[in-house]
Amino acid sequence: MAAKIARTTRYLALLRGINVGGNKKVPMATLRELAGTLGYLNVATYIQSGNLMLTATAGAAEVTQALEQSIAKTFGFSVEVIVRTAAQWQGYQQQPGFADAATQRPNLLLLGAAKAPVNAGCADELTRYAKAGERIAVAKDAIWIDFAAGVGKSKLTPAVIDRAAGSTVTMRNWTTVQTLTGLLIGASAASTSSR
Repeated sequence: MAAKIARTTRYLALLRGINVGGNKKVPMATLRELAGTLGYLNVATYIQSGNLMLTATAGAAEVTQALEQSIAKTFGFSVEVIVRTAAQWQGYQQQPGFADAATQRPNLLLLGAAKAPVNAGCADELTRYAKAGERIAVAKDAIWIDFAAGVGKSKLTPAVIDRAAGSTVTMRNWTTVQTLTGLLIGASAASTSSR
């Protein structure tokens, strides 16, 4: 009888708040090694802000828990991890919230991936703080914000966004969203063709 082949899933794990302002330093090489010791395959990172791609047989919740526990043990501080499948991430890339901003100012259109389904009143709550012309669109587990006037002076701070969403949110700009999609799709295709 042939052995059953375990089904694998390609994931993107987004680390919240690392390598910012000298706090919570997580070298990407060490993060890749850590993911490898957990048994994950096709491990890769993109830039220093905590974008980890991996292939696993485990579910998203299990991957999240394993990474958070291992990061705390390895680095001595906790980091929230938000995990999406490659298919989920590709779905975001196909619907950027504000198509005009995606074209005109890709670095100011941000996708916020939330750890849990977004609160029902999230968009209304965030709109109360949108004093610099920001536009907001909310999906099940994602928030799109067009920071047309820039992020620096916006009142839509991480704390405000987390509170409105009801869980931790980590943001990536449209340029990064597109790049990560390309890397995830490329790795998935390579993995499939090598079987």
